[in-house]
Amino acid sequence: MIKILLIILPFVLNAQSLKSILEYATNNNQLVASKEFSQESKQKEVNSRESAYYPTLDIGAFYQSVDERDFMRAGDTYSGFAKLGFDIYDGGSKSALLEQKQNEYKSTSSDLSDVKKTIALQITQNFFGIKSLEAVYLSREEAQKSLEVQLKRMTSFYDAQLATKDDVDRLQSAFDTNIYEMESIKLQILTLKLNLQLQVGREISSLDNSSFSEDLGNEMELVDSIKSLQHSRDALSSLSESVDSVYYPQIRIEDTYSLYGYGNTDALHPEGVDQQNKIMLSANMRLFDNATIKNSKQALEINAQAISKNIEYKTSEQKMQYKLSLATIKTSKIKIKSAESALVSATSAFDTIEKKYSAGIVDNVVYLDALASKTTAASLYETSLNDLQVAYAKYYYYSGKKIEEFLSE
Repeated sequence: MIKILLIILPFVLNAQSLKSILEYATNNNQLVASKEFSQESKQKEVNSRESAYYPTLDIGAFYQSVDERDFMRAGDTYSGFAKLGFDIYDGGSKSALLEQKQNEYKSTSSDLSDVKKTIALQITQNFFGIKSLEAVYLSREEAQKSLEVQLKRMTSFYDAQLATKDDVDRLQSAFDTNIYEMESIKLQILTLKLNLQLQVGREISSLDNSSFSEDLGNEMELVDSIKSLQHSRDALSSLSESVDSVYYPQIRIEDTYSLYGYGNTDALHPEGVDQQNKIMLSANMRLFDNATIKNSKQALEINAQAISKNIEYKTSEQKMQYKLSLATIKTSKIKIKSAESALVSATSAFDTIEKKYSAGIVDNVVYLDALASKTTAASLYETSLNDLQVAYAKYYYYSGKKIEEFLSE
């Protein structure tokens, strides 16, 4: 009893609920932070494409010195200029590229949401996995106490030549095997706990009791990973439209205002104009490129079709998982009732057999079988309770919801 208190006490003093763990992970998980940076990057690309609609303004200057001066030109010329330009028509390229970046931004936003929800599900699975293993450990610890008492009792009988060595060996074997199982369980708990700490982004001292409310009336919404694929497909479609714009006229107007200064002048090498304003209207259009652009567009369209097929498969897979999660919830409830009944029966049977064994009415084979049945029943009951919570989490996840919103505490 002292050993188990030493194991559990540190956890009880600072137990953390699943809800608090999920809230912390949402703000501190490194994968989430990575997706947030990706989203921010895509937002900057959208801002860049929106700015492309505005006129451009360039300034510049130059200085030119000629050792052997040309006739009627100054030897030294320096100038400063400002050029204002605006694309009157670009064949829809800017709007298509803006739409592409907007879809890419939506895709990264869905990726971010998907990572949060997926990590929340993984944390939930590890959380209740640890709770189940702790329950199994407790049942093993309880069995160990009973085995220890009976082993000491049988050893004393053997010393008094009232029991055979076989009687002692059977109990010793069960005692040692139980220790082996307990150590294996402790390692499993440590493994899940370390995984949980990695997902959360901090150390986890202990786990409080947590549970989900039951709300099975949710219609299935597409999970964010599928929404991300949809936006990626739309981004490719927009990019293909921007590629196609090369075949349309590109019309641009520019106004350049320049100021000039001169040096090394004389009558044969006079100064030129002091200032000049130049307006230029240009237009160009691609007439032939041996289907280069056409093939590029088709490549993008084929990639978009490939993503569409992936979306179809992922959607079918989600529907399957949605139906399976509902079935799992139903099955888990049946398992809980069955496990609870089995635990009551196994506990009652063990209490009776333990008394008979202590009185020498039944042998150690019957006793050990009864103890094993009770231990297994206790483990199955606690595990079935936790399995139901995981089933709820999966149902909400495959419904496209945030699972933390359905935690009852």
